[in-house]
Amino acid sequence: MMLFRYLQEKDVFEKYYKQHLAKRLLSGKTVSDDAERSLIVKLKTECGYQFTSKLEGMFTDMKTSQDTMQGFYASHPELTDGPTLVVQVLTTGSWPTQPSITCNLPAETSALCEKFRSYYLGTHTGRRLSWQTNMGTADIKATFGKGQKHELNVSTYQMCVLMLFNNADRLSYKEVEQATGIPASDLKRCLQSMACVKGKNVLRKEPMSKDIGEDDAFFVNDKFTSKFYKVKIGTVVAQKESEPEKQETRQRVEEDRKPQIEAAIVRIMKSRRVLDHNNIIAEVTKQLQSRFLANPTEIKKRIESLIERDFLERDNNDRKLYRYLA
Repeated sequence: MMLFRYLQEKDVFEKYYKQHLAKRLLSGKTVSDDAERSLIVKLKTECGYQFTSKLEGMFTDMKTSQDTMQGFYASHPELTDGPTLVVQVLTTGSWPTQPSITCNLPAETSALCEKFRSYYLGTHTGRRLSWQTNMGTADIKATFGKGQKHELNVSTYQMCVLMLFNNADRLSYKEVEQATGIPASDLKRCLQSMACVKGKNVLRKEPMSKDIGEDDAFFVNDKFTSKFYKVKIGTVVAQKESEPEKQETRQRVEEDRKPQIEAAIVRIMKSRRVLDHNNIIAEVTKQLQSRFLANPTEIKKRIESLIERDFLERDNNDRKLYRYLA
């Protein structure tokens, strides 16, 4: 918390903290819920309710999802045999936004997903569900060459690829892409992690190389062995944020700042009624410094925007003086 107090851009910290917390919660990697909550309480004390409301919403969603799943299986007792489904229903505004990319799920899971959809929409009115398959995981049992059995912990995308090999011995990259509908960049990473990583290579590819090409062919690696029954196959990911991703995060932060700057201007003008330009800049900067350092150019743009929408007006005699229009 000492370090946190020195941060000028606390809203940027919040964006990244939220992304990492989401990953920990969804992958079940959080060491202790109490430790996570205690930090959120400290952040709340430091920055107020607004700063942590979405983080708290994430915990609420996780708890509600557990209750929802119990209700789902209680209303479908026939589903105890066969594949099981665990769904986390995430409130759109609380979690880091992800583009909703659908992929073609295997028939076994897609039937389950449809049952869950009809159950959920039957118990909640006025809601919509969209599947975030890029954020899911799966545990699948696999039998290799000499009858060797393993349980593979994979991502949803990897599960979609592996299930294709129940009905085919050999598939080309194009066939896998067509059958799964997974975006090319994700599919290449997913195949790379299953065919090119030593000790996790449940698939083999021809020609053998470190990268995935569009002319490659894939087949199950019958010689796969591991001393563990449970094998976790991670997806090859970039360790650091790429430059475009950094810019995108920065852009989202800038967009989120606009309404906060406008709200501060309106609050100040409501109480002061008339104020000159320099004083507005100083007051807004002071009000928002607990979250970020407001850029004077951006404050000026927000003032112009409020003038256009008839919240403020310029004084006829002194152009640097603003009046509040109630």
